Amino acid sequence: MRKKSTHQKTMITDPIPVSDQMLADFRRYLEEKQMADNTIAAYTRGVEQFLSLYKTISHDNMKLYKCYLLEHYKPQTVNQRIRSMNCFTESLHMDGSRMTMVHIQQRSFLENVISQADYEYLKRCLLRDGDRLYYFIIRIMAATGMRISELVQLQVSDICRGYINLYSKGNKARRVYIPAQVRKECQTWLNHQERTSGPVFLNRSGEPITPDVIRKRMKQFNALYGLEPAILHPHSFRHFFAKNFIETCGDISMLSDILGHESIETTRIYLHRSSMEQKQLVNQIVNW
Repeated sequence: MRKKSTHQKTMITDPIPVSDQMLADFRRYLEEKQMADNTIAAYTRGVEQFLSLYKTISHDNMKLYKCYLLEHYKPQTVNQRIRSMNCFTESLHMDGSRMTMVHIQQRSFLENVISQADYEYLKRCLLRDGDRLYYFIIRIMAATGMRISELVQLQVSDICRGYINLYSKGNKARRVYIPAQVRKECQTWLNHQERTSGPVFLNRSGEPITPDVIRKRMKQFNALYGLEPAILHPHSFRHFFAKNFIETCGDISMLSDILGHESIETTRIYLHRSSMEQKQLVNQIVNW
């Protein structure tokens, strides 16, 4: 006699009552799969929303939830919430429960990328005003393509070594190098402060700075320096790095590895011109 599997799969056609324990069990499931903290937070947020809207997990309620998402959110957010629910039903061993993703047409242009001129202008303004903290925050993001959540992990020892090892989904490791000139300038700044260890970026209280604080400060630069709000946000400098790297080096596979993209298809957007560049080019060549 063959033993029955201890992991009996539940058909989605059988409604499952919602319980308070489900969210805690799902979080533990994600942690066991070694997912990144940001992913865990996003997935649990999506599932929490579903559990707050419906009393049972069923095929009909999953379809209703997708309709709800399409009415209230942009396609990228809809797909993120769908991924959350697909992972959730997978954790419950449900058959036939996966929702299909929303097709998002790939843009043929980049948006909200800071220009080289604005980048140089912002650096000059920060140096003039003696704001070395944000000068190096912006400089390192633009020189490495690190996400803001990764930047705040940077240690003094990483600057001394010249690279940082970062971990993404599935505990996948990637190494991001800090260019020699940026590293040299940053070391001089840290030496002046007599800092030999710990996080590179600290707040006024000497605690590690947070992504939210950096985002808020960048919004203030809009008014301080007269720059467009749309291009002055942390991710803009990641786009700036990627755009300059692909134009200079042309190795899209290497760029994909540096940025930590799961698929090279995500990286292909950087092969396109920015929307501003497209506009300027059309204005230059079209005279008919």
